[in-house]
This record gives sequence, structure tokens and C-alpha cells, in this order.
Amino acid sequence: MNNDWDRAKADLQKGMKFVVPLIGLLFVVGLIRTSFYTVDPDEEAVIIRFGQYVGTSQPGLHFKLPLGIDDVILVKTKRVLQQEFGFRTRNTSGRRTTYDEKNFDIESLMLTGDLNVADVEWVVQYQIADPFKYLFQTSAPERNIHDVSESIMRRVVGDRLVTEVLTTGRVEIATEAKDLMQEILDKYDMGVKVVTVKLQDVNPPDVVKKSFNEVNAAKQEQEKVINQAEEAYNRVIPEARGKAEKLISEAEGYAKAQVNEAEGDAQKFSAILTEYRRAPSITRKRIYLETMESILKKVKDITVVDESVKGVLPVYSGKGAINGK
Repeated sequence: MNNDWDRAKADLQKGMKFVVPLIGLLFVVGLIRTSFYTVDPDEEAVIIRFGQYVGTSQPGLHFKLPLGIDDVILVKTKRVLQQEFGFRTRNTSGRRTTYDEKNFDIESLMLTGDLNVADVEWVVQYQIADPFKYLFQTSAPERNIHDVSESIMRRVVGDRLVTEVLTTGRVEIATEAKDLMQEILDKYDMGVKVVTVKLQDVNPPDVVKKSFNEVNAAKQEQEKVINQAEEAYNRVIPEARGKAEKLISEAEGYAKAQVNEAEGDAQKFSAILTEYRRAPSITRKRIYLETMESILKKVKDITVVDESVKGVLPVYSGKGAINGK
């Protein structure tokens, strides 16, 4: 009996020689494994020690106090997150995107400034700028972002006419909503940066959609007719103005030519008058000869009759017979 007890005691002592080092080895391995952590490139790590914030780690391999003393929370700070309003994307795999068939009118139906209703669907994309604030400043940051975005969008849409919301004001609405949303989130100090706000689809409610489309088609037709009229105006009016300016220029040129000619004649007459006063008989004879020369150049057949001469002798020239003395 004693021999069996001694033998069992000896086996136990031999086993303890292996168990203790094994336990020590496992402890060391566990200590090493819990002393290091890795942060991926799209992450930041928030370090909590005994429930108190210590710091934020950037991507890479880092050391922390083991055995649960330091608690590491990884946050996707480089990833762009998204919230959808008025619709939900169910599947984006493959070539076709499918959407949830559930009705989200409670989010999308909004009252405009002229007391009409518009169905507004939009998307908010944001990033976590400060992971500690995002985790601990509010208890439900995603819900807060959702509520702030919906409140701001209703405010911005409510300041505009329904035609502006449905047509030309979409970019301006998205820009203003983004700025106001960022301002409110900064006041809450949530550590969130709004990347973009995009209006996905804006339509009138289904009840009045047909009538609205008819009105919109009529406005487009009106714009088309106006554009055609402006095109015709721009084509005809400049041409008419050009012709009018041409006629005015020609008339001004003709008037100037007539004035210049009249002034020349007046100066010529003044010069002749001056010569006439100096030598009346000579000037009178010269004027007579010049006048007769200019008249006779235009006449082909000339007959000169003198009452004192009874027989008229014909005189021949290259152009015809001239009777004269």
C-alpha cells in the first residue's frame, strides 16, 4: 500500500515538472498576444484604460497594456459612410441595383414654401473625423445624423417654391443642406464630417404627378416657342438693322456729294463772276463758246439758218451733213 502511494506521489511530481512550465509558457504567449494590436489603413484605434480615454492610434502595429488593462476600439475613419432617405438600397451586387419595396413616404414627403407637397429622396455621405467623439459624445450617433439631416432638409425645402424644388433648385438645396447639417453636427461636437448631400430623386406626390407632368410639358413647350421666337428675332432684326444702316450711309454719302458739288459750283460761279467784272466782254464770249461747245457735242445733225442768206450750202463732216455759212 505504501509502495503504491509512493509511486503515485512520484508520478505526480514528474507531471508537475511539465505542467508548471507549460502554464508559464501559455501565460507568456497570452501576455504577448494581448500586448500588441494592429490598426488597418482605413481605421483609427481608440484606447480606453480602466474606462478612461487614453489616446487614439493611427494605422500600424502598436503596443498596449495586456490582460485587459487597455481596451482597443477600432473605428473605420477613412471609410465614407452613407444614409439614405425616402428609399433604401437592398442589393448593389452585379449589374443591377435593387431597392427595398417598403414605403418611406414619412421621410420623403415635405411641405414647400408655397404650401405644396414634394416627394424628396436624398443621400447623406459622411466620415468619422474624431473617433473618440463619435463613440462617446452621443449614445446613438447614426440616429442623430439621421434626425439632423431630415430636419435640415425639411427646413431648406420649406423655404422654396415647389417648382424650384422640382426643377432648378436641386443643386442649391443640396449645398445649403450640407452646410447647415455640418453646422449643427459641429455644435453637437460629434466628430463627424459631412462629405456630400445629394438629392437622389425629386417628384410630385403620386396623386398629382400626372397633372404636374402635363404642366411641366406645357412649360417646356412655352420655352421652346420662346426660344424659336428669339432665334427668329436674332436672325431678322440684325439683318434689317444692317440694311437700314447701309441705306443711311448711302443717303449720307449722296447728301455729302450733292453738298460738295453745290459748293464747287458756287465757287466756280464766284470765280467766273470775279473774271466777268474784270473783263465782261471777253468773259461773256468765253462763256458763250464753252456753252455752245457742250451743247453741240450732244447733237448729231445740225442745221444753221441765216435769214439773210437765200442759198444754204451743205457742209459735210465725218458724222453727217451740216448746213451753214
